[in-house]
This record gives sequence, structure tokens and C-alpha cells, in this order.
Amino acid sequence: MSIDGYMVLGSAIVGLLVGMTGAGGGALMTPMLIFMFGVTPSTAISSDLVAAVVMRPVGAAVHLKRGTVNLALVGWLAVGSVPAALLGSLLLKVIGTGPAAETRIEIVLGTALLLGAAAMGLRAATRRGHGGLMPATELNLRPVPTICIGVLGGLMVGLTSVGSGSLMIVLLLFLYPMVSASGLVGTDLVQAIPLTAAAALGQLLFGHIEFAVTLSVIIGSVPAVLVGSLLSSRAPDRLLRPIIFFVLLASGLKYVGVSTTPLAWTMGAVVVASGIAWAVVRYRRARRITAMAVDATAR
Repeated sequence: MSIDGYMVLGSAIVGLLVGMTGAGGGALMTPMLIFMFGVTPSTAISSDLVAAVVMRPVGAAVHLKRGTVNLALVGWLAVGSVPAALLGSLLLKVIGTGPAAETRIEIVLGTALLLGAAAMGLRAATRRGHGGLMPATELNLRPVPTICIGVLGGLMVGLTSVGSGSLMIVLLLFLYPMVSASGLVGTDLVQAIPLTAAAALGQLLFGHIEFAVTLSVIIGSVPAVLVGSLLSSRAPDRLLRPIIFFVLLASGLKYVGVSTTPLAWTMGAVVVASGIAWAVVRYRRARRITAMAVDATAR
């Protein structure tokens, strides 16, 4: 068993993003292991989940100490996510490990990534500036839809290792739009502990773990997620979220079979369209502020 230094470095970068935003763990780590280091999809999913059991509590402890976690919300999410994660791990075993099975896993993984990207894009397009208005501890909880989010996220995590942050954190934003960014990240990191533990147990029982890969991921990600968590209550995530969105989209398209040239053109078009949309929003905002200033002066 040998440690891969480049894998450790890549895992550190992903760990930093996870600590700062609560999203991107499986969505970034698993594609990195597959595309950059040639790890098979089933092994990458299994190893990533086991490593997450060590990585997530480090970031969660920081937010628990700072009081940015809604433990009741964590509990309702776990009611749905824990059994669903075990079921997802079992389904991954049923799919198998041959070449055809690995292709099916890639398609499922790509679909999960595209769902996460779509959810992040939709949330960004419909957001009305609610962030930071309410601490997570003051939320008015909605148990039934919260459990449903847990079930969906748990199933995706068990099957693909994606969902504990990239998908669930976006769904939580839709359900609780008034939650503060730090509260959302903290709550997500804590709810991911029982979720990833259940999924990792399923992978230990049914999966295909490569311990050298797992150890490399742990060595790189654990200290980095601690640093990211310490920064998350201070650093804005408006720059990191678009990066995660583009990685989710590109990885998802690649997994579902889009070849390199069409993928490059597609991502280029998305970047251009996003830039135009951002410029239009900024222009309209500037005009609105100017109009308000003129109106105030006239009065």
C-alpha cells in the first residue's frame, strides 16, 4: 500500500472547498479520482465514502463549537438519509463491477452530478437576497419535506457518493431560503456524519474499497477541511459556488457520454451565457440604484 502525493494534494483542495461551502465532497472527489488517477468508478465511490467518515466530523466540530448547527434539522434529515444510504450501497453492489456495470455506474453518477448542477443553477437564478437573514438554530422546521430530502440525498450518496453536500445543501436552500450561509454549511456538515457513516458501512459490507486510495484522500482532505471550516463563517462563498457548479456540470456531462470537443463547446457556451447574465443583472441593479438616488434627490 503506497500513498500518492498528487492524490493527497488534490484531496486537500477538495477538502478546503468542502469546509468552506459544505458542498463538493463526492461531486469533486470522485471525479478527481476517476479522471485524474484512473481509479474505477465503484472503487472511487467506496473509497471516497469511507474517507468522508473521517473528513466530515472535523469540519462539523468547528461549526458545533460556534453554534451554527440546527441539531433538530440534522435529526429529521438522518431519519430519511441513513436507511436510504444503506439501500443505495446495496443497489451499487447489485449493479456489479464489470465493464458494463462500471458504465452504468458512471451514468448514474453523471445524472446525480447534473441534478446537483441544475439545482445550484436554479437556486442562484431564483435567489432574492435571503442569505444571512436567519441563524440555522431559529428555523421553523418542516419535518416531512426535510425527511424526503434526506431520502433522496441518502440514496444518491449510497449509489454515487454525491449528494451529502452538492445536492442536499441546494435542496435545503429551497426549503429554508431564509437560513444564513454559515448555518447552512454547519448543519450540512453535521448531517453528513450519520449519512456518510451509513453509506460507508454499506460500502465496507458490499463495496470495493482500495485502502491506499482511501488513506491518500484522508491525509489530504482532513487538515484542509478544518481550515475551510474555520474560514467558512468569514469568507463569502459567491466565488466558490460557481466553480463547484461548473465542475459538477462538466463532470456530469462527461460521465453521461459527452465527448471532449462537444463538452468544451458546451462549457464555453455556459461560461459566456453566465457572463452575460451576470452583466445584465449588475447593469439592472446599477440602474435601479441610480433611479432610487435620483428619486431621493428630487424629493
